[in-house]
Amino acid sequence: METFVSDRVGRTFILKLEQGEDLLEAIEQLIKEQKIENAVVVSGIATFDRSVLHQISGTDYPIEVYIDKKTDVPLEVAGVDGFICDGEPHIHATIADKTSAYGGHVLKGCRILYLGEIVIQELLGLSIHRHPNEKGANHIYSK
Repeated sequence: METFVSDRVGRTFILKLEQGEDLLEAIEQLIKEQKIENAVVVSGIATFDRSVLHQISGTDYPIEVYIDKKTDVPLEVAGVDGFICDGEPHIHATIADKTSAYGGHVLKGCRILYLGEIVIQELLGLSIHRHPNEKGANHIYSK
């Protein structure tokens, strides 16, 4: 185990997303425009009419990934969370349709149906980046 400590917080951003906007693209735009290096997604709710999530599909290496796509269906987003490390977002969501709930890593294509509200808290004083370990899993490391 390794611990990284931010000794202060910076700005708090509240993203209000409208119908048709892409969740990940909006977060990436905020990161670029506001020059955010490190932050945590502390809260997120939304509705989607399309989603693209990736989920792991095996328990061994190399990591196997399954892409789950839903199109033209109403989806309730129960939670969005994640981490921005060295300007790169790693975002997950829990979504539900009429019969089940599931989650995964957010990819481009998660489109807002009615609304999206995401709260992001900037973390200052960290010198970190993300890259694959020897087995190919992306981890956070000190710069």
